[in-house]
Amino acid sequence: MSSNNPDFKAKIREVADFPTPGVKFKDITPLLEDKETFRASIDGLADFFIDEKIDKVVGIDARGFLLAAGVAYILNAGMVIVRKKGKLPWEKILREHDLEYGKGSLEMHIDSIKKGERVLVIDDVLATGGTAEAAIKLSEHFGGKIIGAAFLLELPLGGRKKLSGYKIESLIKY
Repeated sequence: MSSNNPDFKAKIREVADFPTPGVKFKDITPLLEDKETFRASIDGLADFFIDEKIDKVVGIDARGFLLAAGVAYILNAGMVIVRKKGKLPWEKILREHDLEYGKGSLEMHIDSIKKGERVLVIDDVLATGGTAEAAIKLSEHFGGKIIGAAFLLELPLGGRKKLSGYKIESLIKY
């Protein structure tokens, strides 16, 4: 896709004590606001799975949507949204998970993924892996075959280990 190889880390802003004291939040908004790094991030995430014949790209609420939509477009795949509890309007299932600074829950519509579809999960950050694992388990519940998961950035908080057994790709590693 893109031959451009920008310095992604230079476009990540670190915010101390957000959302809770002691957390060093990696703010991706400067990367998204820059047309070169935004395009290169979408292209880079898609490149990891360009030959995998993906049927559905699952984007995780909320920043994962921004990346997953572009990746789905490039891969000629459908786009599935996994949302926080109470945000989807139709029949859904729920999966609870741990976060690096609390607990969360995600929901998926019951007709989003069909048995045997090849699924790619996309999110902005891989930290402890709880959120991605919940999205993977929701997809597998409906018979989706997880081809892998891709993240804009990866923090060394155990997420890769939690998702062992799946192909995991990240553009930026800390």
